[in-house]
Amino acid sequence: MDVNALALNVAIPPDLRWEDERRGERFELQSITVRLLPDGSLAAKAYGRPVAGGRGTYVSFPVRRSDRIDALIADAAQEASRRWAAHQGM
Repeated sequence: MDVNALALNVAIPPDLRWEDERRGERFELQSITVRLLPDGSLAAKAYGRPVAGGRGTYVSFPVRRSDRIDALIADAAQEASRRWAAHQGM
């Protein structure tokens, strides 16, 4: 069986969200997409929306590293693993 990608999305709790800038526009980072790589390690990107509002693009950013963000990612991976293991089929 050749599985190419395993990914999950986790919401960033409001107290852990941060802002970043891209092309002169500020974004609030609201979610993290975590991918399980073939070697068993995790890769993650943060996604956000423009602070000014509107229908701006959902843009990816590097994940800010902190003990709490790292724990959020690890906990999400563990929960996803639990849910996959308990799936009930189609």
